[in-house]
Amino acid sequence: MPERPPLRALRRDPDDPAVRQALASLARGSDLVFPSRFQKWLRDFRQVHAHKKEEPSPQSPPPGHSVPAFYFPCGRPPLLPQDTEDVIALVECAFEGLPRGRAGLGDMAVVAKACGCPLYWKAPLFYAAGGERTGSVSVHTFVAMWRKVLLTCHDDAARFVRLLGRPGCSGLIQEDFVPFLQDVVNSHPGLAFLRAAKEFHSRYITTVIQRIFYTVNRSWSGMISREELRRSSFLQAVSQLEAEPDINRMTSFFSYEHFYVIYCKFWELDLDRDLTIDRSDLARHGDGAISSRMIDRIFSGAVTRARLPRKVGKLGYADFVWFLLSEEDKTTPTSTEYWFRCMDLDGDGALSMFELEFFYEEQAQRMAARGVEPLPFHDLARQVLDLVAPRCPGRITLRDLKQCGLAGEFFDAFFNVDKYLAREQREQAGSPQDTDSDPAASAWDRYAAEEYDFLVAEEAMAGDDNDDEGSDPVDLYGLADEEGDDLEPL
Repeated sequence: MPERPPLRALRRDPDDPAVRQALASLARGSDLVFPSRFQKWLRDFRQVHAHKKEEPSPQSPPPGHSVPAFYFPCGRPPLLPQDTEDVIALVECAFEGLPRGRAGLGDMAVVAKACGCPLYWKAPLFYAAGGERTGSVSVHTFVAMWRKVLLTCHDDAARFVRLLGRPGCSGLIQEDFVPFLQDVVNSHPGLAFLRAAKEFHSRYITTVIQRIFYTVNRSWSGMISREELRRSSFLQAVSQLEAEPDINRMTSFFSYEHFYVIYCKFWELDLDRDLTIDRSDLARHGDGAISSRMIDRIFSGAVTRARLPRKVGKLGYADFVWFLLSEEDKTTPTSTEYWFRCMDLDGDGALSMFELEFFYEEQAQRMAARGVEPLPFHDLARQVLDLVAPRCPGRITLRDLKQCGLAGEFFDAFFNVDKYLAREQREQAGSPQDTDSDPAASAWDRYAAEEYDFLVAEEAMAGDDNDDEGSDPVDLYGLADEEGDDLEPL
C-alpha cells in the first residue's frame, strides 16, 4: 500500500509544494478519504496534470514536422541514390586491362575516365590511393578509396578537395596543388617544350598556384574551401585542359606565356638575383609609376595574406605575382581588396579624407615634377566622391568601390601617375582605350599579350647574331644561364 501523506500537509495552501506532493501521492493510488474541499483540490490537480501531459514540449518540433537539411558541405546528395556499384564495376574493368591489375601514374588516365572524372584528375586519384608510397595502386586499394569518396562527397568540389587535400582537412593549401600541377607539366601536350627544362618547373608551378589562390581564395585565408571552389571557374578550367592542346589559351590559370611575362618582370627588377626584391627594386617597376608611399604600404605587410615576407624589407616571387596581377588589372575583386588594404592606413575598413590626402600629396608632387598642374585636393576629393558615391559621406568603404565599378580610376588617381595621366589624356581626346583589343579579354589578358609580344621581339633582335642556334621558347631571356637558388618554397 502506498505511504499516506500527513493530513497537516493538506491543510496548507493548495499551491504549496508540500500540498502538491501530497496530492500527487493520492493521484498514484492513496486510499485516504478527505473532506470535500480536499477532494475538489485533488480533482483539479488531476485535470491540470493530464492537460500538461497532452501539450507538446516547446523544445521539440510538433509531431510529424522536421526541419529539412539546408547545409551540405560535401555537396547536396542526389535525389536518386547513385548506383555506386556500377561505377565500381567500370573501375574494376579498367584495372583488368592493366599489367598485374595495378596502375601506375601513367596508367591513371584510363582509370580517371572509368571514374567519370576529367583527365587531369589522374594524379590526385593516384596519390589519394597511396600511389606515391609504392609507385602503383592495386584495384582493391583504389576501389576502397573511390567507394568512400563516392559515398561521402556528392559534387566535384568536395571530391577534388578530398583527393588533393590532407586527411581531415576541409580545404586546400598551396602545397596540396604541387603534385597535381607537376603532372600537368609532365603530361600536357602544350608544355612538352618545358619538360626538359626542369629548373623552370617549380617556377611555373609557383606562378600557377599564386594565380589560383588570387582568383579562388576570396577569403584571403590561405586555404581554398569547397565552397570557394564551387563559386570559381577553376574546376571547369581543369576539365578544359584535356580538350585544349594549346596551354596558352588557358589564360585564367595555366598559360605559359602569362607565366613568362610575370617571371621576366620579376627578373628585370631582381638585379642581385637573390629571388627577392626590395623597395628600390619595386620603385623601378613601370619606370617609377608607383608612388613611394604606396610602395611602403606594400612592404608593410598589409597585403601578404596573413604571413610575413620571407625577409624583412623583401618581397618574394609569390608576393610579386599578386602585386603585378593587381597593378595591371584593377577591375578584379581581389585587386580592389589589395589596393584598399594598402590605402586603409588605420585598418578601420573605410578610407577617410585624411588617407586620401596622404596619398594624393605625393601624387601631386610627381605631376608637378612632370610639368603637369595638379588639381587641388578638395577638387579631386569632390570628383572621386561623385565617382564612387559612398553611402556614408566622406568615408569610402570597400563595398562602395566594388559597387561603383570604377575602382581602377579611383586608385590610379592616388598612386599611379602614369596611368592617371594617360586616362586623363584619353578622356580629353575622347578616344576609346583600345579599339583593336578583344572586348572579351580582361585588362590582364591584354597586358600579358602585349608584353609577351614585346619580349619575343626584343629577344629576336638580341638573337640576330645567334641565328644558327635558334630561339628557345622556354628561355627567351637566357634566365637558365643565371646561377642561384631556386624559388622560395611555397
